[in-house]
Amino acid sequence: MDEIPQFVQQVMEELYAPLPRQGPGSPASTRKAFSMLGPLPEQPLILDIGCGVGAQTMELAGLTTAHIIALDVFDWALDAVSEKVVARSLTGRVHTTKQSMDAMDFREETFDVVWSEGALYIMGFENALRACRRFLKPGGFLAASELCWFRDEPPAELLSFWRHAYPDIRSVAETSQLIADCGLELLGHFTLPVRDWWDDYYTPMSRLLPRLREKYADSPVAVAMCDECVTEMSLHQKYSRWYGYEFFVCQRPA
Repeated sequence: MDEIPQFVQQVMEELYAPLPRQGPGSPASTRKAFSMLGPLPEQPLILDIGCGVGAQTMELAGLTTAHIIALDVFDWALDAVSEKVVARSLTGRVHTTKQSMDAMDFREETFDVVWSEGALYIMGFENALRACRRFLKPGGFLAASELCWFRDEPPAELLSFWRHAYPDIRSVAETSQLIADCGLELLGHFTLPVRDWWDDYYTPMSRLLPRLREKYADSPVAVAMCDECVTEMSLHQKYSRWYGYEFFVCQRPA
C-alpha cells in the first residue's frame, strides 16, 4: 500500500473511525458466509485482513473458539478492536497486528481461515487471492467480499466513477474464474443485500459528512474526499442493481 499523507490519514480517521463498519457488511452476512465453510479444527486459527474496528472480528469470535489475528494498517482501527477485546474478555483469543496487507510476513500454510470483508481490493484482488492461498493450510478456507458488476454495460456515470475509484472491478463470473485461476475452489457466493451498504456504513457516514465539510472547508483535499463519498452514496441509491459486494467462500485444495 502506498504511503498515505498524514493529513489524509487524519481526515480518514475522523470519517471512518466512528462508523460501526468501514465498508458494506452486517452480522447476518458474516454469519451466512461462515455457515458456508467446511469443517474446522476445534480451535482454528483465523486471519482477519483489513479488520477495521472489528465488527466482523467480534462476530467470528462469537461463532468459534478460534484464535483470531486482526490485521490493519491504522492505529485507530486496531485500538478499537483492542477495546472490544478487553470489553468482551477475549484477550486470550483475539490479537491485533499492524501490517500493510501487501507486506504481510506470516509463514506459509499458517491459517485455517483467512477472512476479509471489503478490503482485499486495496492490494488488487488477484494479488490478494494468491497471498491468501499461500497463508492457508491445505484444506483451509478463504472468505472475502469483493466489489462486482451484476449487469453488463453499466450507465456511463457509474462506469466513470468506478473506473477511477476501482478500475479492477469485475463481473461475478469473472471474479469466480479468477478464484479458480488462483488455485482455489469456490464453495459458494452470495450478494450482500442493499441494507448492508446503509445500516452501518453509508447512513452513519452521511451524518458525519456535513460537520467534516464545515471543519475542513478551506481544504480542497478534504472537501474532495467528502464529495467523493456523497457521489458514491448517490450512485448506489440510483444503480445498486448494477453492482455491489459479492461474498465469496473458497477453499485451498488439500
